[in-house]
Amino acid sequence: MTALLEVNRLCVEFQTRHGCVRALDDVSFSIAPGETLGLVGESGAGKSLTGAAIIGLLEPPARLCGGSIVFDGQRIDQLPDASLRRLRGRHIGSIFQDPLTALNPLYTVGAQLVETIRTHLPLSAADATARAVQLLEETGIQGAAARLGQYPHQFSGGMRQRVVIALALAAEPRLLIADEPTTALDVSVQAQVISLLKRLGRQRGLAVLLVTHDMGVIAEACDRVAVMYAGRIVEIGPVREVIHAPAHPYTAGLMESIPPMTGERERLLQIDGAMPRLGATPKGCAFHPRCPREMARCRTERPELLPAGASRAACWLHDGETFR
Repeated sequence: MTALLEVNRLCVEFQTRHGCVRALDDVSFSIAPGETLGLVGESGAGKSLTGAAIIGLLEPPARLCGGSIVFDGQRIDQLPDASLRRLRGRHIGSIFQDPLTALNPLYTVGAQLVETIRTHLPLSAADATARAVQLLEETGIQGAAARLGQYPHQFSGGMRQRVVIALALAAEPRLLIADEPTTALDVSVQAQVISLLKRLGRQRGLAVLLVTHDMGVIAEACDRVAVMYAGRIVEIGPVREVIHAPAHPYTAGLMESIPPMTGERERLLQIDGAMPRLGATPKGCAFHPRCPREMARCRTERPELLPAGASRAACWLHDGETFR
């Protein structure tokens, strides 16, 4: 299937007093219509920055310094701000981590939905209101017509997140970027929101980029997963293969740090050390100081994504030349 979104060798840097620091380095992936790609990694890996770069929400001192972003065959990373705003509202929807920051506390939920709908779709006020009710019903809000007149603070956290999802879908986008959409919610509400995103994705044929640090969310919601470390993708492949047969030692460490659902374990395994600071990324493979399978080559040469079964992994363990 032809990809709807193609990210090619994307690079983002920050200008600091000590020079330029690269935060995203050579990030590439694609998403097809109806597919959900998960982007997972520790805090500071570059997950949210990737999403912000795609929708043109980088704030100085961050800037794109290389690569390209192609949406539906059109390169969008070089579009003027006005054109990018129209695209972002109409064809690319966004869900952010904290729904309170995405909703204006001074306006009712209905007013915000209707304004968004009428900005991007040629509908009358009455038709836009009817669509707002339909969106709230689709996202599982009971008594949707009555709740249009309520303010964000009158909704629970889970209900606010449903309103944000409705806002993101208001203009019938083809791509949805969800940045940690379940982090601020309790476990039962997380499951409801994940189920909602999966259902809406299937019904609408949405391409979804789901940014999260939670492998459980990835396993439940995604078709493929890209694992990030220190601003690079270190493994990408089908969810089942990446979770059950991780090809990169970092991915294996993430999986081993998750408590088992059956049996007992006295203590959780952990990845020793910490992710390198921006500007202090080691030479070669960025993970080698923490890697239990480090080789001499890892300290001097940085691996590209190499075939590793059904996945691809940036690890010299999958390069036949290493062992000849």
